[in-house]
Formats: sequence, C-alpha cells, structure tokens
Amino acid sequence: MNSLPVDPHLYGAFLGVMAVMAITPGPANVFQVAVGVERGRAAALQSVVGMNAATLVWFGAAALGLGALVAAFPQVFKLVAVGGALYVAWLGIKALRGAFANESQPGAIVTVRDRSAIVNGFMVQIANPKAILFFTAVLPPFLDVQRPIVPQLLLFAMATISMDVLAMSAYGLGGAALARRLSEPRFRRGFGIFVGVLLLLAAVLIVSRL
Repeated sequence: MNSLPVDPHLYGAFLGVMAVMAITPGPANVFQVAVGVERGRAAALQSVVGMNAATLVWFGAAALGLGALVAAFPQVFKLVAVGGALYVAWLGIKALRGAFANESQPGAIVTVRDRSAIVNGFMVQIANPKAILFFTAVLPPFLDVQRPIVPQLLLFAMATISMDVLAMSAYGLGGAALARRLSEPRFRRGFGIFVGVLLLLAAVLIVSRL
C-alpha cells in the first residue's frame, strides 16, 4: 500500500467528497449556467477550459505549500476570501441590473461579452471562494505527509478536474438548452433575478463563515 502514491481508501473517500462538491451549486456553477444561456454551447465548453486552468493554478499553489501559507498568514487568506465574496456579489448585482435592462438592448446578465469565454471562466474560478475553501480546508486532510506530495497532488488534480469538467459542462449545456427562451423578456427577467439573488446569497454566506 505504501508504494502507491495515494492510499486507495483515502482516494475513494476523496472521490466521494469531490463528486458532492462538483455538483453542489456554487458561484461558478451559477455562472456556467448563465454562460450557456447567454452565449451558447461552444462558449460554455470554453468557459470550462478557463475554470480548470484556474484549478490547475490552485493545485500549483497547493504544491508550493498553500496550507503552510494559510497557517502562517491567515489574515491574508481572509482578505482573499473577502475579495472573492465581493467579486461574487458584483456578479449578483450585474445579474440584477441585467434583469431590468432595456428590453430592446438586453446585454449580458453575468458574462462579459467582449472578453473570451475562457478568460471569463478563469476569472470566476480563480476568485471562487468555493475553490479557496477546497484548497485550504478540504484537500489538506487527504494529503499523507508520509508519501511524496507531488504524485498525490497529481492524482487529486486528475480526479478534481475530471469531475469538474463533467459537472460544469452539464451546467453550461443545460443553460444553453434554455438559450432560446432568453429572447422572452419575462423569462430573461426572471432568470436574471434568480441568478442575482443566488450569487448575492453566496457572497453573504462566504463572509459569514470567515
């Protein structure tokens, strides 16, 4: 067993936790639905690429000792979490403004249309408080200090990205399936309000847990 990069039982438990986290609605999931609704299937899949590029950046930070940095500078990471919460709140306000925009010039609800979907996805995930929580609180207990850290992180990264690709693609494609209805003013307004309220609630929950 010790010759394996990760204990199989521990890895199985991680897969279970990761599956739940991947499908649980969060700021990135809500954003992904909005991308699918506003910009279609191709943009939704491109956004998934950007999100997982950001996830790889977080895994790189974990390899460089993210847990130790959190322990040494907890206030810094609280500021990062607050920044993420403010970004989520900004997306929520943007969604609400989009819901009540001029119906003849609807514009985007959440996404930035003049920016690549990949960049949009990266920006959302790199500032996603759910990702910060995962790498600072969820992942560390699954790391075995008696084994080489880098091979463990590679296996955890493969599992995380695989499940995230499946979940985020499903959210984005589900949103794309609703895209035709976005031209209906009543649906657009209701969708914008729904997304905005969810994002603002997520921001409040993030701050309340600090």
